[in-house]
Amino acid sequence: MSKFAERVADLTRSRTPFVMARVVLAEKPTSAKPGDEAVILADGTIEGFVGGSCAESTVRSESLTLLQGGNSMLLRIAPHPEIDQSGKKTVHNACLSGGTLEIFLESVMPAPLVAVFGDSPIGSALIKLGNASGFAIQEWQQDMNLTDAFAIVVASHGRDDEAMMLEAAMRAGVPYVGLIASRKRGAGVIQVLDLNDDQKASIFSPAGLDIGARTPEAIAISILAEMVQARARQSTEEKAAPVCESAIDPVCNMTVLMLPESIHADFDGETVWFCASGCLKAYSANPTAFARS
Repeated sequence: MSKFAERVADLTRSRTPFVMARVVLAEKPTSAKPGDEAVILADGTIEGFVGGSCAESTVRSESLTLLQGGNSMLLRIAPHPEIDQSGKKTVHNACLSGGTLEIFLESVMPAPLVAVFGDSPIGSALIKLGNASGFAIQEWQQDMNLTDAFAIVVASHGRDDEAMMLEAAMRAGVPYVGLIASRKRGAGVIQVLDLNDDQKASIFSPAGLDIGARTPEAIAISILAEMVQARARQSTEEKAAPVCESAIDPVCNMTVLMLPESIHADFDGETVWFCASGCLKAYSANPTAFARS
């Protein structure tokens, strides 16, 4: 396994979101070739190679936008303006050396983590069936970080610090906290929790949609359905904040992320950002030629 493949495997194991970038077309003259790959992390770091600094700036900017929604796309970077092409996003990058690149950008997002707290037939069925539904479901472990979890399902039937887990999950802001219990017992458990009224009302109890489920497997399916519903609602309500601010390169008009490693310089007390050293050189030679109107 190559070092790059090992890095991708490490990111996947650690549940780190990233964008996989792969060059699928490279028209000469370009420094990249088909098959070149890179990963782009949420902080804007690029590891690998999919083109020179001009192309890299565009890839970084587009990748961070994709990560906010977990999306993918085919990016075409051309040195001259082109008409839009179906199925592609075309970006004009005047800095390119004359070639055109097409790069497939694929968001790789970790499956939502679900922890099952307690040993019960329903909890076991949930673990058995759940991973096929797009969730990463596993038994609760003491070293788990609650803030990493999308859901906590308490299936201890009144044992094993049930109340403590419910309180901890709610205080950590876990989006879905479900209690497997009868309606009567669930209400009694929630009533005495050391939580405010809004937090108590947010606990899913009894966990699962009312589909007439009776067996552990059917109840597990009803809980999975409720988690899918909660996940969809969360995705609709979330407004992803920009990863970082951006600026416009005054030479080529490309979007540049204002990261410490991005090329920038001060001119008359103003920080100006550039996609590549060539733009910085051109601007430094004659700043007034690129004055903004």
